[in-house]
This record gives sequence, C-alpha cells and structure tokens, in this order.
Amino acid sequence: MRNRLLEKDARYLGLIGKFRSGGCQVYEVDGHAGIDEDTDIFVSVGGDGTFLSSVVIVGDKGIPVLGVNLGRLGFLSENRQDEVVEDILSGKYTIEERTLLKAEFAGPGQDCLAGLYPYALNEITVHRSGPAMLGVDVSIDGSPLPTFWSDGMLVATSSGSTAYSLSVGGPIVMPDAKVLIISPIAPHNLNVRPLVVPDTSVISMSLRARDEKAFLTIDNRSQEVPTELKMTVSMAQFSLKRIRLSSSNFIKALTTKLFWGEDIRNDIKNVR
Repeated sequence: MRNRLLEKDARYLGLIGKFRSGGCQVYEVDGHAGIDEDTDIFVSVGGDGTFLSSVVIVGDKGIPVLGVNLGRLGFLSENRQDEVVEDILSGKYTIEERTLLKAEFAGPGQDCLAGLYPYALNEITVHRSGPAMLGVDVSIDGSPLPTFWSDGMLVATSSGSTAYSLSVGGPIVMPDAKVLIISPIAPHNLNVRPLVVPDTSVISMSLRARDEKAFLTIDNRSQEVPTELKMTVSMAQFSLKRIRLSSSNFIKALTTKLFWGEDIRNDIKNVR
C-alpha cells in the first residue's frame, strides 16, 4: 500500500500500525512487479484517484483491493480508517467483482499508445484538443449510431456512473449492474441522450475532426492521440476484486456524499 504524498501522514502511519498490531504482515509497493504472489489484500489509502491508480498496480493478479478514504468524496475508497482494520480482521466484508473496460486501437498513431495501460475501472473517453467540436461515429456490435457532434465521447462502467459520466448527464447505476454507459460530452444536439447497453457490447469509435489531435483518457491517465485513430472498447477478460465492508451502502453514499434527493420537504420537521 503506497501513496508517496501520504508517507508522513499520521493517519496513514496509524493504519499501518493497526494492521501490524493485528498480526498482519504489511509492505509497500511501487508497481505491479513489486506485489508478492501470496498477498491477500491490497490497501489503497487516499481518495478515488488513488484507488484508480491501484487498478494499474494490481492488474490481473486477482488481489482484492480495499479503499481507505482520506480524500473528500470517495465512492471507490469509501471506507473510513477507524472501521477498516476491525472489519478486515473479523472477516466482516465481501468481495465484489467490478467490470473493467479494455481499449484496443487501430490506424495511425497506435504505436504511441504502446506504454499506456489499456484497462479502466471508471471510464474511457476521447475529447477534443482544439476549439472545433468532434464528430464521433459510434457502432455497437457492428450497428452504427448517428454521428455525435460534441466535445467528445465517454464509455463508462457501472462503477464509473458516479464519476465523469455523472458530470456529463449520465444515469446513476447500481455498481452490480452489468451495463456500460455511452455518453456524449457537451453534445451539440438537443435530442442526444446517454445510452445504456449490456456490458457484453463491443463499442467501436472513430472521429471526424478539423484538428489533427484529440485527447484519450483511460481513468486518470491521458494521452494526446491523432484523430485518425480508431478505437474499440469492450469488457476486459478479467475484473477488479473490490472489498466491501459490512457497513457499505451505495444508496446511503448517494444521499450523504452527493446529497441525492436533497429537498427541504423531505425533512419532516419542516413539513406543515
């Protein structure tokens, strides 16, 4: 478990001390190759951005990831430090299988993406790099949709429905729903809406653009790419194992973190 910005944070050090006091062997890792094969749990300490970075480190090793929240919001890393150690040591948790996306590329410029980790837990997006809007041609399992004229296009998992997808008007989806969300980013059409498809769908995208470059993002990683690049997004052949503590509740998280449904009329003391 590693976040260099938190090395001297008392909460981070205190968490390590509690695990060690409970009889756990704890070590820190810098990357995928540094994880011992007999590791039982990978602990991500920070916020959701740190959790997304953990996806790259854990990769396809199948090690469950526990998110401990030292950030501000936290849907992936929702667990408070004071409840984590006791629940883990007493076995009060379950392991969820979270869908991952995989991006595959073809055409000019694909060589520049050789070092980019192609898997995402939240979303994969393509976004304009200049002032002109993008035309995005999308097909689902070979069936073409009308061209989307917008700032870009987003494909999200159910895990990512409360992240960037939410900001562009996508639906809130329960984490265990087996769906993908396709959403245009700032579309230039009033009749365009996000589309929910089965997570078995294969989504192909190509661009129409005046600019030579666009931005590709895979979770919290981004890179400039040529607009001639073609991309296919599909469900990865492996999933992320996420530890869910017994106190976890997605609906409660929506109401407390995003103030979902906040209305003065819902407070019975204010109803006349």
